[in-house]
Amino acid sequence: MSPRQACLACLDRTPVALFEAALWIAAEHDPSVQPREALEQVRALQQEVSRKLPMLPVAELAQPLLRELCAQGFQEDEYHPLRPQAALLDKVLQRRRGQPLALALLTLEVARGLSIPLEGVNFPGHFLLRVPGADHLLDPCGGRRLYASDCRELLGRQFGPQLALSAEHLLTASAQQMLQRLSRNLRQLHATNDDDLSALKDAERVLQLGAPSASDYLARATLYQRMGCPQAERYDLELALLLSDDPIQQLRLSERLSHLPPASSPSVH
Repeated sequence: MSPRQACLACLDRTPVALFEAALWIAAEHDPSVQPREALEQVRALQQEVSRKLPMLPVAELAQPLLRELCAQGFQEDEYHPLRPQAALLDKVLQRRRGQPLALALLTLEVARGLSIPLEGVNFPGHFLLRVPGADHLLDPCGGRRLYASDCRELLGRQFGPQLALSAEHLLTASAQQMLQRLSRNLRQLHATNDDDLSALKDAERVLQLGAPSASDYLARATLYQRMGCPQAERYDLELALLLSDDPIQQLRLSERLSHLPPASSPSVH
């Protein structure tokens, strides 16, 4: 079974093996990664953290858990420009630095082992966590509580005042959505660091993990353009055009398509 197949198989388990699936994504990029060994590291971390948590009901332990992980050194990677290691879970375990989503995935795994209720929230630009039913969210980078006003401020910092906070921004993220978001993060990080082949693996995984957007096809088309594959680029641009509902984007896609060689026809013998 390939790392990609192993990743997807984790989604078919009950319960879903989310953190292991993320480790198989890392193994797809580095064959030396051993997910079983990494899971043992997480079990050891879980035992260490458990000894330092206060004697409270499990429903009240999410924020203390995040604070303890932060005290153990698991904090947001502030290196600029960010490198892929900020989203590869084996590297996050080693370096104790990562993107918010990567830190959230680790926290969810530790919380699961300790029976602490916690779920992911697909907040734009900065992945968040929530205790089911709570009136606030939690920042995976340290455990700060975020109420509605804090979420509006965070959204404004990420995207500007023109984007208003909506209920859609606060939805619980499924395992597939988290892995798809992780793959998008890696696609961007690999592309930014001029590793187009790795970015292409991530782009393909994005398409496998859930309903792709026009932006997903456009991102892969750009990779194909950089790699000198005009027919593959055309295929993805055409799919992006079909999915796009933005008139300006549609115009740009049509213009870009017009500069590509025509689609090759099958040979007739």
